[in-house]
Amino acid sequence: MTAVTGVVTNHSSHLQHSQIGTLRRLRPPPASLTLLAPPPPLRYIGPRVLQLQTLNDILFTIADSRRERAMLVQDTTGAWQPISSSQVYQRVRALAAALRSWGIGKGDRVAILSENRWEWAIADFACLAIGAVDVPIYPNLLSDQILPLLADSGSRAIFVSTHAQLDKVAPNRAATALEHIVLMDDEPTSSAHNFSALIAGADAYAHSRDAAFDHAARQIQPADLATLIYTSGTTGEPKGVLLTHGNIACNVNHSLDEFGLNPTDSCISFLPLSHITARHLDYALYAKHVLIAYCSSFDKLPQTLTAVQPTVLVAVPRVFEKVRQVAEQKASASAVKRSLFGWALKTGSRHKHKVAAGERPSSPSWKVADALVYKKLRAGFGGRVRYYIAGGAPLGLDTAHWFASAGVRILEGYGLTETSPVIALNTPNANRMGSVGKPLPNVECRIAEDGELLVRGPSIFQGYWKTQSDAGAIATATAGAIDNDGWFATGDIGHIDADGFLFITDRKKELLKTSGGKLIAPQPIENKLKTNFLVGNVAVVGDRHKFASALIMPNFAALEPWAREHGIAHGISATDRSALVEDPKIRAEFQAIVDKVNATLANFETIKRFRLVPDEWTVDSGELTPSMKLRRRVITQKYAAVIADLYADENLSPR
Repeated sequence: MTAVTGVVTNHSSHLQHSQIGTLRRLRPPPASLTLLAPPPPLRYIGPRVLQLQTLNDILFTIADSRRERAMLVQDTTGAWQPISSSQVYQRVRALAAALRSWGIGKGDRVAILSENRWEWAIADFACLAIGAVDVPIYPNLLSDQILPLLADSGSRAIFVSTHAQLDKVAPNRAATALEHIVLMDDEPTSSAHNFSALIAGADAYAHSRDAAFDHAARQIQPADLATLIYTSGTTGEPKGVLLTHGNIACNVNHSLDEFGLNPTDSCISFLPLSHITARHLDYALYAKHVLIAYCSSFDKLPQTLTAVQPTVLVAVPRVFEKVRQVAEQKASASAVKRSLFGWALKTGSRHKHKVAAGERPSSPSWKVADALVYKKLRAGFGGRVRYYIAGGAPLGLDTAHWFASAGVRILEGYGLTETSPVIALNTPNANRMGSVGKPLPNVECRIAEDGELLVRGPSIFQGYWKTQSDAGAIATATAGAIDNDGWFATGDIGHIDADGFLFITDRKKELLKTSGGKLIAPQPIENKLKTNFLVGNVAVVGDRHKFASALIMPNFAALEPWAREHGIAHGISATDRSALVEDPKIRAEFQAIVDKVNATLANFETIKRFRLVPDEWTVDSGELTPSMKLRRRVITQKYAAVIADLYADENLSPR
């Protein structure tokens, strides 16, 4: 057994907010149980190691920072407007008072069904301040997917962003325990409270502090539940993960230690806040006094990047893959562009390890390539990013190498909802491409005999939510995930190198086993195929068969113009995707893509056959989870006939 052990911290005492963060008070504040006069000015003295005990400490850190720009939001005209730290605090205080007036308190569940926006953060902090347990729900779920979560969690109230979200909930609220619905959009409605009405007048208090509110929020302890998060469910029904204030706070304390973030930094919050990765990130950034701009949809991201010009970018690998595909597609527009782009990447490839180490190569050719090509790529991210971080799914070594060759260092991290979420993260001072970094100081890791990664520490979840109907099943699931010594089985296969870097190779349950007994990890193969701009997504299949095959979803946005340029669209409707994927020239092009990847694989891993599918795989159609992972069970069921055809002559095949 291989093992790497970190230091498990002991959070036994509850810090006062004057001990939190990076601000020094110049004279003692007055004390009262009423609204206070503005506290004395605070002076920023630079970052230091966080010592958060609860998530409420982050709210106090925001309030103490006295910043005019804590958040950035777009108004109705599309202009970006700041929300000050004082406004954040006062709006949270007012909303918490409204929740308490409805009888909602410690342990009660409150759902949030919304895209990323400032009201999401205010609702979250208000729930945490009174000890309520918030239940984030992905906004792109359908009504019949949302209602079971509301019923299962027993949520007494819910915040919804728009009338479209309200319509998913209000007509069937009788099937839930909902007593109150709050609409974030400032529009009239008879079926919900208006968010703006609940916080009306809050901004007028400016920098005043409510000592009674602060005192009550400080009574929340690290062991108190903070949130109930339903996992995406790549293989089955979602399960509710229980995380305490202490679980998340101790993880936030360490996740960005080595990044040196400060109030001059900014970041765009666009990954769904219903996912623990995005939510943890926002907590950590607020604790470091970083400006956060809210982007409500992925479609708005390019414009937001240009307007905000963030210094920190955190994205799922699919975002980086899309950027690469677009760059390669543009480069293929002419022979001159192809030649220049190819030369720049070849030049960068010779220096990619320096880039990965955080160095700027001094080679004259690299500087020319940077000015002509790399700089334009970085401009697509806003032009000011100093830290690119990937998480939520495997990045893929090929993608990491490609971006490093283009002058962009991506720091990959890894974690799970059950681990609050960060287990390991590459940092500016310790980065190894292909790895997910070294485990955080508060996380212990070891590799089981079958290769599965086991972790334990104070950030490990408390268990799965128990309902009356399936308490036994959920209790069994929790017991099966965490052993008597506190080790949580991640379900991921990995190894730890001699320098302590963790490598994740695949999901334990997603490993394919051929009829010849060979184990195939599908994700690395899929990631290699997806690097081509004509490939949208891939699912490798072949469990218990003689050989591996692939279902390939083309990137139709790129394939359709490519087909027209190659004379394929003649006589074929551009929207007739079934005809496109059956065209011999297109199949030959994808065969070349598969052959190129096969040349990098062991013989037993190679893709012997493939099929192009005419469908777009999306969250709404069910093939992807909200965090953009493949739902393999859904895909294999949907394409059962296609898979059967791939192996129809298997018994006759000599392979």
